[in-house]
This record gives sequence, structure tokens and C-alpha cells, in this order.
Amino acid sequence: MVGVRIKNEFDLSNTQFGYVLGAFALAYALFEIPAGMLGDRIGQKKVFIRIVIWWSIFTALTGLTTGFITLMVTRFLFGMGEAGSYPNGCGTISRWFPVAETSKGTSCLMIGSSTGAAIAPLIVVPIAAAYGWRAPFFVSALIGLAWVLVCFAWFKNEPGEMKNISVEEKLLIENNRRYITHEQNFPWSIALKSRSLWALTVVTFCAQWALYFFIAWMSVYLQEGRHFSETAMKFTTSYLFVFGIIGGLFSAFFTDRFVKKKGIKYGRRLMGMIAMGVMSLLFMIAATTTSNTIASACLMFGYFFVPVNAINYFSACVDIGRSKAGTVAGIINFSGSMGAFFLSIVFGKIADATHSFTIPLFVVAGVLFVGCLLWLLVDASKPLIAEVEKMKQ
Repeated sequence: MVGVRIKNEFDLSNTQFGYVLGAFALAYALFEIPAGMLGDRIGQKKVFIRIVIWWSIFTALTGLTTGFITLMVTRFLFGMGEAGSYPNGCGTISRWFPVAETSKGTSCLMIGSSTGAAIAPLIVVPIAAAYGWRAPFFVSALIGLAWVLVCFAWFKNEPGEMKNISVEEKLLIENNRRYITHEQNFPWSIALKSRSLWALTVVTFCAQWALYFFIAWMSVYLQEGRHFSETAMKFTTSYLFVFGIIGGLFSAFFTDRFVKKKGIKYGRRLMGMIAMGVMSLLFMIAATTTSNTIASACLMFGYFFVPVNAINYFSACVDIGRSKAGTVAGIINFSGSMGAFFLSIVFGKIADATHSFTIPLFVVAGVLFVGCLLWLLVDASKPLIAEVEKMKQ
């Protein structure tokens, strides 16, 4: 949202800005699996608190950067600490939600993320306009620290630890969830041979090209590629994430029913193919149209499917991983973050080389189409832990 202001102050090319974005994504990727495994082992609460404290510190430090090198180093350290938020979210869902409400639980993650992203432009852009681009980073850091206090006081790892929860509700959750209470090491030998898990990791790699475009490059694309004013960019970006909220709500009420009707194998598969296939088509239209209105509409509607797809593949992590859902989510989010890393670098380099933002959009559309086809190889009905139990028999 303040990408253009940062580029202008430090005189960054699109390639250099891509390296800054990529530094965050690379660090995020490298620490996804360890952070997911740590949450499965010690509980998600401690990991969440560590993540957000680190996030708050390096958000503030981003506002103190002085140029390309300090910005890139700060963003790398930022990504290193933030890694693990979604894997630990999946671990929380495996502990707190009955099997039939897996997608509803995952929807909470996506709706919360989209709501924050929709509100952020309305806060960040006016603050940046009034006080400079550094000020929003300091404000965001304070918000993060306030969240830590709430998490410390209220959040619990297990239903049995939560006050004011009835015995009936506690038993309903514990008797119908994916989480298995007995200790078991993560089955790496099975995981590395799982076609579904390999396919899901590449699906996530492809999907993150779209997500990270919206998060990292969208504001630059609108202002430099479509010549939007900062005010127009602010409202377009905000409306975009409103579509994400709607997509999250849609998934919350529809995906679990769809999967129950079609079965886990075909339900997850079809939902993923539809979401990524439609996103690919909409990116193609946005790349080819000369109308800013049509391009904006395509991108907004495209973002509707981002949480639909993410809810589906994170739910598949819970289906496959069960009590090790955090580790499985860490694996696929590692791959997804590597996708974000490549998008960051490739998008900026192509934009500089072609002096256009059209070709990079075609590339994103192609990657999404590949991800759509790879959903054909995912079978979320085969959990890794169950495979281990079979081997022991």
C-alpha cells in the first residue's frame, strides 16, 4: 500500500523492489516447517505470541530503514519471525474444530486475514499521506503488541483449558476432531512418498503467485501499470479484500457441505480446480483488457477465489495431517512462500525488462492454470498418520 512511496524515496527499480519483497518471502519459507513442528510439539499459543512480538518489532524497524540494503535485511528478518502463523492456525483447527467443520475453522483464518487487509488501506494510506510512509509501520507495531496481550490472557491450546466451556461442548469437540492426543513423531518416510502431499505443495506454490501479487504488487500495479491515483488505489485495494471476506464467508457455509456431499477426495479436488481455474481466466482478462474498470473488476472477483482456494488446501492439510496438521501446513506453506519469493523476483524483472505490467500478469495466469491441473493428483482422504498405523499392523 505504501510500496510506491518507498520505491520513490529510495529510488528503487521494480527489480530492486522485487528483491525486497522476495527477501521476506524467502525467510518466511525457510522457517515455515520448523515453526509448524514447534507448534505441534509445545502448543500453538506460545508460538503465536512469539510470532506477533517478533512481527511487531520488525514492523517498527521497517519504518526506520534508510535504503535498499537495510530495507531488504529488515524484511528478511521480518519474514523469519512471522513464519508459522498459518501452520499454527491449522494446528489450532485440528484441536478445536470437529471434522465436519474443518473448512469453517479454516475460514476464520482467511476471513480475519481479509478483514485486516480490507481495513488496512483505509488506515495506512491516510496516515502515510499525513505523516509519511514510515508512520503506518509504527502504528501497526502497536496494534500487534495489543494483540499479544489479548492472546496471552484469552487463547488456550485445548478446549479443556478454556473457562466457561460446557462439558458437552468439550466432549463434542474432543470426540469428533482430527487431533490425536497420543504422541507420535511426524512420519517423514510416508510424507516424502505421498503423491497427494507432493501435489498439494506444488498447488500451494502456484496459488501463492496470485496471493502475493495481491499483497505485494497490487498497489504498484494499479498506480504504475494502470495509472491510478493513490486515493483510487486505496479504495480499489480495500474493495478487493472485501471480496476476500465474502469468499471466506462463502467457504465457511458452502465448502464443508460440498465436501460432505462429494466426499473428501473429490470435494477438495473439485473446489481447488474451480478456484484456481477461474483465477487463471480472470488474470488473463485483466492482462488483455484496456479498461481499468474491467481489470479492477476481474482482480476483485479473482481475489474472491483466493480464500476459497486457501481454505480448501489448508483444510486438506488438516485432513491429511490430523494431529500433525501444523507440520503438514508448514510443508505446503514453505512451498507456497517459495512461490511468493519467485513471484516477487520474476514480476519485477519482467516489468522492468518489458516496461509493462501486462506480461507478468500472463505469467501469473499460466502458473495458476498449472496449479488447477495439479489438484487432480490430490487425495485428501488419505491421512499420513493412518498410513503409519497400517504399517504397524
